[in-house]
Amino acid sequence: MKQNKILWVDDEIELLRSHIIFLNEKGYDVETVTNGEDAVSVVRSKNYDLIFLDEMMAGLGGLETLAQIKEINPNIPVVMITKSEEESLMHDAIGSKISDYLIKPVVPSQVLMVCKKILESKKISVEYVAKDYLNDFNEISRKLLNDPDYEDWIEIYLKLVGWDMELDIHPEVDLRQTLSEQWKECNQEFSKFIEKEYRNWLNKPDDLKTPTLSIDVIERYALPQLNNFEGPLFLFVIDCLRLDQWLLMEKLLSVNFNIQKDYYYSILPTATPYARNALFAGLFPSEIEKQYPNLWDSMNDDENSMNKYEKDLLQLLLKRKRISLSNELKYLKIIDPDVGRNFEQNVLSHRKTNFIAVVVNFLDMIAHGRSDSEILKEIAPDESAYRSLTNSWFQHSYLLNTFKTISTIPKAKVIVTTDHGSIRALRGAKVLGDREASANLRFKFGRNLKVDEKHAIFIKNPAEYKLPKRGVTISYIIAKEDYYFVYPTDYNKYLSYYKDSFQHGGISMEEMILPIITMESKA
Repeated sequence: MKQNKILWVDDEIELLRSHIIFLNEKGYDVETVTNGEDAVSVVRSKNYDLIFLDEMMAGLGGLETLAQIKEINPNIPVVMITKSEEESLMHDAIGSKISDYLIKPVVPSQVLMVCKKILESKKISVEYVAKDYLNDFNEISRKLLNDPDYEDWIEIYLKLVGWDMELDIHPEVDLRQTLSEQWKECNQEFSKFIEKEYRNWLNKPDDLKTPTLSIDVIERYALPQLNNFEGPLFLFVIDCLRLDQWLLMEKLLSVNFNIQKDYYYSILPTATPYARNALFAGLFPSEIEKQYPNLWDSMNDDENSMNKYEKDLLQLLLKRKRISLSNELKYLKIIDPDVGRNFEQNVLSHRKTNFIAVVVNFLDMIAHGRSDSEILKEIAPDESAYRSLTNSWFQHSYLLNTFKTISTIPKAKVIVTTDHGSIRALRGAKVLGDREASANLRFKFGRNLKVDEKHAIFIKNPAEYKLPKRGVTISYIIAKEDYYFVYPTDYNKYLSYYKDSFQHGGISMEEMILPIITMESKA
């Protein structure tokens, strides 16, 4: 095993001989020099893993030596050792990019702790990451054996997402394959759970505890904020937002907002025409069809026209719940950056708006665009890179700047959620159907649909799932886990084309378990 090499620079180095012997006994290779000039000279000719640097030396002082060392090797960690506790000196040293500092007289245990923190922290953290994951792996496995309920599934999902993101930070931990296999097992069991329980949730019997669903989100989270109007309420629905993507966004918003997270389950299919309409209407799709036939009948089956009445549905929800706004409901759909930047520039004009709903389509466009773009596939080949792409966009986006501006509006409240998530589709499922069957990859409706029941839920009676009938002989199929539907015609061509694309509409934790965020400005 390679020894870490340490250079100790001090004009009274003989007084530190016991410290150096102690570090040698702990496995470190320590060299010494007694002045700054010699320190700069040896750093030019040798590689060191860490430097201890005395701040007060004759000749070239500690800060001057530090500056020259950093010019030679800006990445080498330097620990400043000083007799002074003056704050200005610490500012100068920290501004010069020291890794740490110690106040004289130092004791061997202090020095050892600094060495471990700087030189061995990654190794130590890797050991603890592996140990902690093993504990959570076993806990998740136990939960799967004990018939988890919807709250347990949220907890399982949070742990899996947490570990997925933790391994982004520690790529050297060789646990990706293990985690991937556990994800697959959990989504398999989750699909069985949804197939068993979902229809019971729709009917909400009194003796059954049910999760918050798409139809409950606005009533439970937005409307209570409107009853006591003190400032504007902004509702952001970020289309196709996954929990892992939100957690990255949250880090950038936590400076400006106090943030509370809750979770809900999307209705099926987890696709925009169904889930988002249900969210804005507070009704299941079959109920929208029945109560507002004029709206439903004018919707075609493509995603754009199926969601053109969101403001109308939201206004009808407010009317049913007898919510009176102090001024007109505002609604905005951001489908391109120019609209987003214009909203960013004018968001302060909504400081007196009672309620404004904003739909942000960017992430959904990335998910769809990645299927057709080799460049996007190269940039985001897996979930980790997909998160990184989301983070990069958000850091430089109109949306982050909009949130920051909202945080300056007195009494403003913000709710952020989504209509569905997405899953990386990796396995094809052969499906049969007539020509008029819908083209979606994760769900379909039509006549004579056939698919292996291991890969999908078959819905013969749409009313049981509170879905529109669309005709007497129309049935639905909804993909489980990470399957996507492929017709027999040119099967291998389309199997290959859509494999490894991010899709939605089916049954998975990533698509169904969704965040609801309530934010209030720290200002």
